[in-house]
Amino acid sequence: MSDSKGQNYLHGAAILAAGVVIMKILGAIYKIPLGNILHDEGYAYFLVAYNIYNLLLTIATAGFPVALSRMISEANTLGRPMQVRRTFRVALATFAALGAAASVVMYLFPTELAVSMGEPRAAQSIWALSPAVLLVCLTSAYRGHAQGLNNMKPTTVGQVLEVLVKVIVGLVLAWYLTRAGKSLAIASAGAVFGTVAGGLAALIYMFAFKARHYSDKPSASADRADSSGAIFLRLMRIGIPITLGASVMSLITLIDMKLVLERLQTAAGFTQDLASELYGVYGKAMTLYNLPAAFVTPLTISVVPAISACVARKTYEDSCDIAEASVRITSVIAMPMAVGLSVLSYPIMKVLYSSSHDSGPTLLLLMGIASFFVCLALITNAILQAHGNEQYPVYSMIVGGLVKIGVNWVLVGNPDINIYGAPIGTICCYLAMCLMNLAFMCRCMERRPSMARIFARPLLSSALMGVAAWAVYETVHGIASGIISSAWLGMAFSMLIAIGVACLIYLVLIIVTRAVTLEDMKLIPRGEKLAKLLHIR
Repeated sequence: MSDSKGQNYLHGAAILAAGVVIMKILGAIYKIPLGNILHDEGYAYFLVAYNIYNLLLTIATAGFPVALSRMISEANTLGRPMQVRRTFRVALATFAALGAAASVVMYLFPTELAVSMGEPRAAQSIWALSPAVLLVCLTSAYRGHAQGLNNMKPTTVGQVLEVLVKVIVGLVLAWYLTRAGKSLAIASAGAVFGTVAGGLAALIYMFAFKARHYSDKPSASADRADSSGAIFLRLMRIGIPITLGASVMSLITLIDMKLVLERLQTAAGFTQDLASELYGVYGKAMTLYNLPAAFVTPLTISVVPAISACVARKTYEDSCDIAEASVRITSVIAMPMAVGLSVLSYPIMKVLYSSSHDSGPTLLLLMGIASFFVCLALITNAILQAHGNEQYPVYSMIVGGLVKIGVNWVLVGNPDINIYGAPIGTICCYLAMCLMNLAFMCRCMERRPSMARIFARPLLSSALMGVAAWAVYETVHGIASGIISSAWLGMAFSMLIAIGVACLIYLVLIIVTRAVTLEDMKLIPRGEKLAKLLHIR
């Protein structure tokens, strides 16, 4: 892999990852107290609204920002500034139309949407969330433009600003409405309105950044941009398959939510309130299970323009190097987090959501396993899309989604399994997707990635780390129980010690097993100095 290309995409990923760390801290400040303010039942209303919002948002933005980033990267690589400018304008108008349509649907039909999901009490939250789709669509156009130019800083700053405003507005409204004696449905609506406020703040920032750094000044370049119609058709050709694939999963997630709520009541025999409570604690476990994916997403964003630029220059060997390195780095990041969530699922849920249903720890144990396959699916989707094989992720998502629905239908309806069937279905779903995506990569890339080099060393390091984390927690908790009078405080102390020791052990293991090499470290900011400090060769 050429040094410049490697630095471009991993430097960008590192910038985005730094923003992710900040966002996850802010997200924890938001979702953990929010889950405790709204309780399991109110959190279920929040999730119903968010899942509907995510489906409409996915339809409007899942594929087209990726397509925009890819098209702008190609035009910029070929030295066509006028093409970059016109591509952005066409994309902005397209995103605005899609976002406006989705927002209108949520604004005019909140009750119908809530009833269709089997939870009519979520209607107020859906209505309050409706403007967010348009705001995020417009923001996505500006982010796609900057990412296509290999500038990840505005995306990072904008996302941090968005989450910060969402946390402040959402928590304040949820707390105030609850203290004022309003219903959980109204408090949930106040919480989701924070997303609207955050979306507006991010849009204002991205607009100002582009106006300052990428203004439409006259260009001396002699290139002639393609017609708006040609650009629009290419945007559709690239974006629609990606959108269809992502929309399939969002749609299946929505169907899955309705299916879980209904099967818990009609087949398992639970009341509506208990079904909502179980789905609420499942949603809290999902919040934690999404943590590894959040750290991998920056890599998926950076890898698309990097591989697209290699394809445009016909340097296919570089694109293969980037693809294999990306999957291996994903394994190094995601495996230990997945193992940690599963091994320490009991203290994590009991410390963060002490008043939640007792099913929480087992749900998180299963979701921890699923989280690795989610990360692997994300990065392989991005690699296939960047290589111009947008249709392959669509196939794998359809198969994975059908597997999830089938498994959930059978298991959730079983009274003895009930809500635990949902995470089992998620594991089966993403495992099927990963196997298909890896097979597609071997088929369409110039050189097959080495599966042993990608998975063996991170797996060994993560397994040993997991054993150590469990042993340290049990030992420290046994000692702390006799010293610390508060059971919650003793559990929290033991969990933090176990996490800290596990991180140190994993760091040592990936160096000893050479899961991370000096070549990898050279691709991140100040990586060579860090490699020297850690004695990585």
